Amino acid sequence: MTTGSLHTPETEDKVSEELLDTLDDGCTLMLFNDNIHTFDFVIDNLMELCRHTYEQALQCAWITHCYGKCDVLHGSREKVSGVAGIMSRRGLTVKII
Repeated sequence: MTTGSLHTPETEDKVSEELLDTLDDGCTLMLFNDNIHTFDFVIDNLMELCRHTYEQALQCAWITHCYGKCDVLHGSREKVSGVAGIMSRRGLTVKII
């Protein structure tokens, strides 16, 4: 009996690439609460720009609402800066740390 392996060179390369992207430069994008945007607007942007699932985006929106801020993206400065720029142009308050 043979079993399929989840660890193929392709999946290992993808995991390694994703891990390196997460660790590269150690930049974090913080989203800050405001009284302007709706939960739906924030959730839609997190799903589109940060590639969050609906559940992740909803949780980040609630954390931002309750605590005033939430880290929504980690990665290289280039990646985080690009997302921060788009979010800022859309009126969301963000900061790279």
